[in-house]
Amino acid sequence: MTINSILSIDDVEKQASRSPSPEPSIATGADEHLNRHSALQPPDGPLLPTKTGSSDRWSGWLTVFGAFLALFCSFGQLNAFGTYQSWYSNHQLSLYPPSSISWIGSLQLWTFFFMGGPVGRLFDAYGPSPVMFFGALLLAFSMLMTSISTHYYEFLLFQGFFFGLSVASLFYPSLAAVSTHFDKYRGSALGVAAAGSGIGGVVYPIMLRQLFSRVGYAWTVRASTLLSVACCLVSLVTVKSKGRKKCTAWIDVKVFKDGCFMLLAIGSFFICLGIFTPFFYITSYAEDRAFISDKTAFYVLSVMNAGGVFGRIAPAILSDRMGRFNLLIPAAFFAGLSCLTFWMFANTPVAVMAFAVVYGFLSGAFISVVTPCVAQISDISEIGSRLGALYTLISIPSLVGGPIAGALIQYQRGSYTAMIGVSGASMVFGSFFILFCRLKLNREICAKV
Repeated sequence: MTINSILSIDDVEKQASRSPSPEPSIATGADEHLNRHSALQPPDGPLLPTKTGSSDRWSGWLTVFGAFLALFCSFGQLNAFGTYQSWYSNHQLSLYPPSSISWIGSLQLWTFFFMGGPVGRLFDAYGPSPVMFFGALLLAFSMLMTSISTHYYEFLLFQGFFFGLSVASLFYPSLAAVSTHFDKYRGSALGVAAAGSGIGGVVYPIMLRQLFSRVGYAWTVRASTLLSVACCLVSLVTVKSKGRKKCTAWIDVKVFKDGCFMLLAIGSFFICLGIFTPFFYITSYAEDRAFISDKTAFYVLSVMNAGGVFGRIAPAILSDRMGRFNLLIPAAFFAGLSCLTFWMFANTPVAVMAFAVVYGFLSGAFISVVTPCVAQISDISEIGSRLGALYTLISIPSLVGGPIAGALIQYQRGSYTAMIGVSGASMVFGSFFILFCRLKLNREICAKV
């Protein structure tokens, strides 16, 4: 998205001219198909420097820490919308069906994904600080207004659109800044930073549910605002980017002519149609089908997000060694399969908790690894536009996925069978497109891709 600011093309070409090309092997065969200016080179590739001073290393890891906090308070809260969904259905929005309430969370996701391109371009031009400062202010404003909202359209506007925009303004610049500090272990650094969203998804549901019954809805949201603002302030101080700022085009239509990119984008489209559905409905499912009390059902969402913490870190680290596509494909496939074979028949508290752990891990792996996969098949000068195009495309299924699931529950008069089936099947179907992308890059089964 923003790797334009890591190295200039001239520097890359000069370094490549001074370094011999590595010998091809089955382990790195897939990299021979990539452009020599790809931002994610193999570990033994000569294009990107790996030696940095101690001050640069400290700056890099401080940026990882700041990005961790930024994702904790932004995307972590977005992951906790299932708690709001359950609360609204029994309180402020009890007169609305689940499909209508889920439009709030879906609007958050749509705004977050759709703004990936514009926010990435602003990062390229101005760096992380101005964009994240705007995001912090907007996050505080949207949450405070949510705390006093009473009508459905107010929740849509403040918690849906404005909060989603604030998440985008904090999420993309912080991860992009991390990318500018790391070369060889970029996937690992991004995985550690992305774990903040998973831990936020563990902490916020528990905090919200405990405070709802003690201090009421309004003051609970305000307390959540205070915690989020504190995290944002630390992030503003610690998140810095390396390299020069560069203005890029808002839209690059050439990305849609790349077959590999389009296969990856289409696969991600279908996967995102179902990947967020369990996060929206696992709490209500635990109450209705596993007979877990409403006082403890919200823990299921926290358990799912806890699984996502490990899913974001471990696969990201392994992807640097085993190949990013080699991990992305099974993560998406088994996430869908777990819905069809595990969630479909989970009707006890233990089974629901076990599914939450497994699905959280697999979905977290997909979310963590898909971004490095885009960078791997992109020229370094096109990564920003390609990531923007991908996120804009998957904003559509992210918007309609939740309401479709709610409509299926309503159509089947409270049954979750059709909703689970559509969610799981869409992820399995999408994983085959990514498999075709991987085979287009390299047909060798053992190749590192």
